[in-house]
Amino acid sequence: MGAATEMKPPPATSSLFDRSLSLSLFATPPRCLLLTVDTGHPSFDHSGPRLPPISSIRSFSLSVDRLMRSTKHLPVEVIGNILSHLGAARDVVVASATCRKWREACRNHLHTLSFESDDWPRDITTRQLEILITQTIFQTIGLQCLSIHMDSAHEFSAAPVIAWLMYTRETLRSLSYNVRTTPNVNILEKCGRQKLETLDLDHNSITGVEPSYQRFTCLKSLSLRHINISAFDLSLLLAACPRIESLTLDALEIVTSDSQSLMELSSQTLKCLYAKSVGVDKIILEADNLEILNLNALNLDFFELIGKGTLRHLKIDDVSVTHLDIGESMDHLEVVDVSNFLIVWPKFYHMISRASKLRRLRLWGVVFDDEDEIIDSESIAISFPQLKHLSLSYETRDGLLHYGLRGSSSLGNVAVLELGWTVISEHFGHWVFLDREFLTKLSGSSYQLRKAWERS
Repeated sequence: MGAATEMKPPPATSSLFDRSLSLSLFATPPRCLLLTVDTGHPSFDHSGPRLPPISSIRSFSLSVDRLMRSTKHLPVEVIGNILSHLGAARDVVVASATCRKWREACRNHLHTLSFESDDWPRDITTRQLEILITQTIFQTIGLQCLSIHMDSAHEFSAAPVIAWLMYTRETLRSLSYNVRTTPNVNILEKCGRQKLETLDLDHNSITGVEPSYQRFTCLKSLSLRHINISAFDLSLLLAACPRIESLTLDALEIVTSDSQSLMELSSQTLKCLYAKSVGVDKIILEADNLEILNLNALNLDFFELIGKGTLRHLKIDDVSVTHLDIGESMDHLEVVDVSNFLIVWPKFYHMISRASKLRRLRLWGVVFDDEDEIIDSESIAISFPQLKHLSLSYETRDGLLHYGLRGSSSLGNVAVLELGWTVISEHFGHWVFLDREFLTKLSGSSYQLRKAWERS
């Protein structure tokens, strides 16, 4: 580790890359670059060529020769910003090869690099990619955003990957990482205790979290996709992020010690949770400041949110849950979006009926078991006086659907109404064509009929 931290970039006179290797990888090197330039940089010299004004950001296509003439008077800081907005490392490499000034901008002022396996020729070898990425990263200083996403065809050696992480760790603010290595690289060990604010890990394995050492004091956003991790390590990792605000859990393989898997998470700063295809039976989330809760493709026995009633946005899609508890206080809830959900309406309605500030209610593709569970518009109007957007598409058994909008004239504040259906039956007219008084109140607003499978 000590040797890695002492790495220094090559001398300034070095080329950005070995042309004998790198240029041969481009079958047709681009002669045209599509750039987005913001001339609002404080050091921009307006005595030079006229580019778009400060108030506008325009895209324009320039040949390499014209590009050189047009950017002659631009400071290297601005050129570095331009290169950073190119995104793809392949384009950065080609653009920086045009002249010494652009190479200097790439070395000293480039802050963003993105390596995607699809950006390179299909016949490129893994070893060539390792060399290219290493040379490109090592020819920069002060890199802040690094994205490396390689498909399963490439499995890198651990040594160069560790070298990239160690070289950039002092300045890196954002890391998006999807690289298969042999052996596995412990990303938390390499990036802990640094200034990282955003971490996105994909197709990786996390074991043995040490909160006392692998602490992310600046991390605000954490995304874990296709990750193998134990429930205990996940709770430790969240505890190691004292400033985290956004957490994404997508297709996690959770390892638990008991037969009925339980995942317990706790954070005092978390504001947004997105959980999809997480392999557990029970989730208990303690988050006093949670504002957005998005549950997708989950099969749960139990979900409980313990907080202080700060939830503003609740979205549930394709979820099966026996017991759902999102707390008693609904004072700040503004959006409820439920779709593809077998719902026990009395319990769910009792849970959200205290949301007096609700502005949007969407029940799309939900299923009710009997007539007593059908929602009526009078209940909606009483419970949600500030409701502006109402979307309904639900099914019942024994053809009870036509009772769904009885008393619809009471929805005086609704500005947007969406109705959806899957099957046209004898109750279709009662469902779609509402009473005239209510439709008159919707004049100038939006009344949409949609098939239930055409989701917004």
